Amino acid sequence: MKFKMFSVIVGTEACIASCPFCVSGVTPNCENMKEPKINWRNLDIACNLANRSGIDTVMLTSRGEPTLFPDQISEYLKHLAPYKFPFVELQSNCIPLALNHKKYDKYLKEWYTLGMTTITISVVSEKKEINQKVYTPNGEYINLAELIEYLHGFGFSLRLTCVMCNGFTDTPEKVQDFINFAKQNKVEQVTLRPVNDEYRRQSAHDWVAKNKLTEEQKDVIRKHLADNGTKLLDLERIGSIYDVNGQNVCLSLPLNKYTRDTNPDNLRNLIFFQDGHLRYEWEMEGGILL
Repeated sequence: MKFKMFSVIVGTEACIASCPFCVSGVTPNCENMKEPKINWRNLDIACNLANRSGIDTVMLTSRGEPTLFPDQISEYLKHLAPYKFPFVELQSNCIPLALNHKKYDKYLKEWYTLGMTTITISVVSEKKEINQKVYTPNGEYINLAELIEYLHGFGFSLRLTCVMCNGFTDTPEKVQDFINFAKQNKVEQVTLRPVNDEYRRQSAHDWVAKNKLTEEQKDVIRKHLADNGTKLLDLERIGSIYDVNGQNVCLSLPLNKYTRDTNPDNLRNLIFFQDGHLRYEWEMEGGILL
């Protein structure tokens, strides 16, 4: 079996944000802030399989917010190091990092030394007031430009991942504003990802049904990128990458039945869970290897 990406789960479903489209929607409490034990034996099996597949990127991700568990991130990086993956990425809303420099400075320095290359910041817009509506409706959202400068200061490459929803980033003009913001702040990569409308908890499903992009909106945005940029790559079942005025932009395909391939040598995701389970499907329980 061969895979295109290697995802490693960090932490729990606990999250500092409250995104209505999230698969989790769980706020931190004493119980779900307990750091899960990791089956290191099975992680070794997963890493060997990833190496045999020629995977070049590990994505540290979570059902919640991974940076709430910084020690586990450090432990993962130490165990991943012998396998020499060229790129090790962290997918996060980054709110904890922005709010508590005193706590996270030491971790960010350690993560960089241990081989983390890229931090992916999840947003719905470059505008603070729009991100606040989604991520922190009951509190203040972070200064995104300051966060980018802060993380660049440690040497990380950054990717701004915009979850595109109707009313937020949903037109060519808004997409271009987002791209311009990224370029102005020297963000290395941009991913535009229409909000996924499959496999959600019911409350998220109901919100997404009202706020997802139409196929017509997606087509207009795709045409804007084609007309105003140069297509660099087509990544099968992942997305297309453009150069838009010098800014790297990926228009991502969703994780759904249309991006599933039943060919065992062309699977999209190898996913490691802390309890040792190894899967190739996020939601379909039958997609399990170990």
